[in-house]
Amino acid sequence: MSKALYIVVAASAGALLGAGLMVARGVSAGRPAPAGPALAAAPAARATLLDEVLARIRSDYVDGLPATELDRAAAAGMVSSLDPHSAFLDAAQYQAMRASTAGHYSGIGIEVAERDGHVVVVTPIAGSPAAVAGLRAGDVLLAVDGVPVAAGTLDDALGRLRGRTGSTVRLEVGRAGEPGPLRFEIERSDVHVNTVAAERLPGAYGYLRVAHFNDATPQDLRLALSELQAEGALRGLVLDLRGNPGGVLESAVSVADDFLDSGVIVRAEGRAAGARFALEATEGDLLRSAPLVVLVDRGSASGAEIVAGALRDHGRATLMGERTFGKGSVQTVIPLRDGQALKLTTSRYYTPSGDSLHERGLDPDVRLGDALGSGVVAPGAPAGADPAVQAAAQYLRDRGLGRQVALAEQP
Repeated sequence: MSKALYIVVAASAGALLGAGLMVARGVSAGRPAPAGPALAAAPAARATLLDEVLARIRSDYVDGLPATELDRAAAAGMVSSLDPHSAFLDAAQYQAMRASTAGHYSGIGIEVAERDGHVVVVTPIAGSPAAVAGLRAGDVLLAVDGVPVAAGTLDDALGRLRGRTGSTVRLEVGRAGEPGPLRFEIERSDVHVNTVAAERLPGAYGYLRVAHFNDATPQDLRLALSELQAEGALRGLVLDLRGNPGGVLESAVSVADDFLDSGVIVRAEGRAAGARFALEATEGDLLRSAPLVVLVDRGSASGAEIVAGALRDHGRATLMGERTFGKGSVQTVIPLRDGQALKLTTSRYYTPSGDSLHERGLDPDVRLGDALGSGVVAPGAPAGADPAVQAAAQYLRDRGLGRQVALAEQP
């Protein structure tokens, strides 16, 4: 049976929470009541603290502020007080979040970061317009379409880099060893963000790394796994989830499903009807029951913990590395007016065994010391050079002699 993509329907949560907050603006006073029979006066609605604060800001703050700006600030402050994972998203933030979870976007295909007061190219995505044009890791972004790129303008620069497919963008970059700025004119295209890396390890073992979970991750993982298997059957697989912060819940569940034949993958509990659900595996283990090691560390969170917890609880995988981060909550993104959105914690999730990972995380079956668990290798080096991957592959080889022998071999 083919594997199905699970979709969490959060319509109930959206209907209940998407209505937003209505703030009373005050009532007129002093007008005489119309003639007629005497009626008992309705009690005046008591102003809330929020009403009082808004009124004081409007009347007394040194600068006049538009009501819409105050509304947004009140909404953002209210949501930020709930938990670290809930947030009010303005239109630009919502658009950026949608692009990051979709797995593709219209742009030039570079990863950038702010370093030492500069916006620097981390890497051009292989095959992207940026890579074809000759941009390199380490290039400093100086201007986009003539607008200077300065410290603190990373979000603005990202917005300018993205645009309609077929349109062009002009870049000025600084490069070590070059006497002056380099200029590029690059045509935007649809860029696929691949979150999966694969490598064949010695002895007929495989390695898959999932950086985070977006909508395209399950398809990318299946393609990468099939390419590894095309070179010959795998005797085992190392699934690397170190530093994986999570992402799209349905994608994480689908990845776990790819290595399970049956059973619950994750349960969630929340107040809204749509926030309570249990997702189960479908028949078909793509690894054909070959042994599996999952590498985790303190940066493995949320969706990564769902995958690791489900595979371990069903006896399908051995966890190696460090205790995971411990993010045991699910956020629902609820569209609001004017292209804005609310990212709201609506559920807490539980592993198949019923454990909550919230602020606790998962303890590995085999703990790796700092020297092995760091995952730091030279840039461009194969995954097989990583000491943690070497330890996981050795565990898989020893597993052929029996699980207890494999465990005994670990420090």
